[in-house]
Amino acid sequence: MENYVSVIGAGLAGCEAAWQLAKRGIRVKLIEMKPKKYTPAHKYYGFAELVCSNSLKAERIGSAAGMLKEEMRLLGSLTMECAERARVSAGGALAVDRKLFSDLVTQKINDEPLIETVCEEACSVPEQNAVVATGPLTSDKLSEAIGELIGGEYLYFHDAAAPIVSAQSIDMSKIFFASRYGRGEADYINCPMERDEYERFYNELINAETAPLHDFDGSEKNGYSVYEGCMPVEALASRGRDTLRYGPMKPVGITHPQSGRRYYAVVQLRAENAQKTMFNLVGFQTNLKFGEQKRVFSLIPGLENAEFLRYGVMHRNTFINSPKLLNTGFSLKSRPSVFFAGQITGVEGYIESAASGIIAGINLSRSLENKDIFIPPETTMIGALCRYASNAAVSDFQPMGCNMGLLPPLEEHIRDKKARYEALAVRGIEAMKTEAQGL
Repeated sequence: MENYVSVIGAGLAGCEAAWQLAKRGIRVKLIEMKPKKYTPAHKYYGFAELVCSNSLKAERIGSAAGMLKEEMRLLGSLTMECAERARVSAGGALAVDRKLFSDLVTQKINDEPLIETVCEEACSVPEQNAVVATGPLTSDKLSEAIGELIGGEYLYFHDAAAPIVSAQSIDMSKIFFASRYGRGEADYINCPMERDEYERFYNELINAETAPLHDFDGSEKNGYSVYEGCMPVEALASRGRDTLRYGPMKPVGITHPQSGRRYYAVVQLRAENAQKTMFNLVGFQTNLKFGEQKRVFSLIPGLENAEFLRYGVMHRNTFINSPKLLNTGFSLKSRPSVFFAGQITGVEGYIESAASGIIAGINLSRSLENKDIFIPPETTMIGALCRYASNAAVSDFQPMGCNMGLLPPLEEHIRDKKARYEALAVRGIEAMKTEAQGL
């Protein structure tokens, strides 16, 4: 394929980058090692596979995630287009049927004549005109090549996924359907716990046996570091008896729809597919041994006889020290026509990764046309994420998802949090509307 650019990785970020490039008339070679080779966490052959969760976060505009998704739509996001067609009910969140979502993205990419997909493992970083979007599970060979390129300024942590259970195996007499604060439809299964039930569950959880972790050379690690946003539930529980009640098991905003009763703790389950035959345990990422997961999580009311379709797993997650390595538009300082995108840059989350892919794709196309790099205004959520990932003043860089704290304050002081967030979102979305017209 002559006169093409390379995009390495067909996850959310890579597919978005390839899509943006093709829509601007640029020929793309999309390099993806699946299905010849899989990472420890990936199982499906399709592109844009969602591993940890099927949720793309809150929909309401007055939230960081809702704001970000609206900005992505304004920029012609492939993720948003396919997510809308693959959505499943999830209260106030946008959740998708994982398989259908992946199939839709794969079809769109394969049907685009300017994108050629090459099934092979990339083992080096191109000299120019490329987007590296290999995600948090970048293969060992490419990791080594990237490490050599950036001079060893490379960071690692571990990430975890939650288990999935069969809907048919849930004891519906012990649960109820509701969404927190009644937002949207009553799409979540709620497993309520009284204090004694919680105490028993907590004690078993913190004493359960975890699976051994392996370092990158295959050797076992005695300890590990994790990103706070994807903390294994057993590690979170070890911080204190009530930690879970302020986290994934918080009962706030959840009442029984008939009796109005409130509970000491609540475990929520969210639909994995449109048919609602599978549900995942929200916030229950774990590194427990499979047998221990079955034993401990079966103590949750309603899950006593649950059939586990997938146990939770913990896997390697890799990202670069972006503030020292990348420009604001996601290009490599030492090789400006090479861009990085996705979670490997330290933007944390599905939609954040996709958004970075959009920016990398747009900017690679602009660099080929000798145009100025596109950096969204700092008042936009995408612009704020771009600046966070390239802020050279940051000394202890950690992955970051979208949040309102990244945005500059409003000129007008608004005391009410909800009203303030809505004003921030409107300001950013209007700014993105103006910017998008010039692209």
